[in-house]
Amino acid sequence: MSLTLGFQNYLLIQLPIIMMAASAGMWLFYVQHQYEGVCWMRHESWDLTRAGLEGSSYYKLPKVLQWIVGNIGLHHIHHVKANIPNYNLQRCYNEIEALQIATPLTLRKSLKSLWLNLWDEQKQKLVSFRSIKMLPRKKNQPAVN
Repeated sequence: MSLTLGFQNYLLIQLPIIMMAASAGMWLFYVQHQYEGVCWMRHESWDLTRAGLEGSSYYKLPKVLQWIVGNIGLHHIHHVKANIPNYNLQRCYNEIEALQIATPLTLRKSLKSLWLNLWDEQKQKLVSFRSIKMLPRKKNQPAVN
């Protein structure tokens, strides 16, 4: 292709496509493991099924986007049983009631996850950097900038 179009023109076509695909892939991975209501657990309490169902999201995308990304929005099923082909994930979700416990994450809700950066061990939930700035400081404790 680069011999036909020229190497520079080839790169002008390919690089934006690669950048968009990489960005979408990073977003999908990020949002499916870091969202409001996610469950993180330490090694001693880790359980494969619970981690799969509560530690990864059901990213409910519009049907055309669901098809484009190969049903990766049904990520919680993938984590429970990784060898289920992507074309069977929706059928598994529809037919197995236990898989439907995951709260759907929508495009709108997923944007909130950008501000969830830290795991609060006491509250057992993700919190933002802003929320820790609001916490009362102990005496002689430096301010967080």
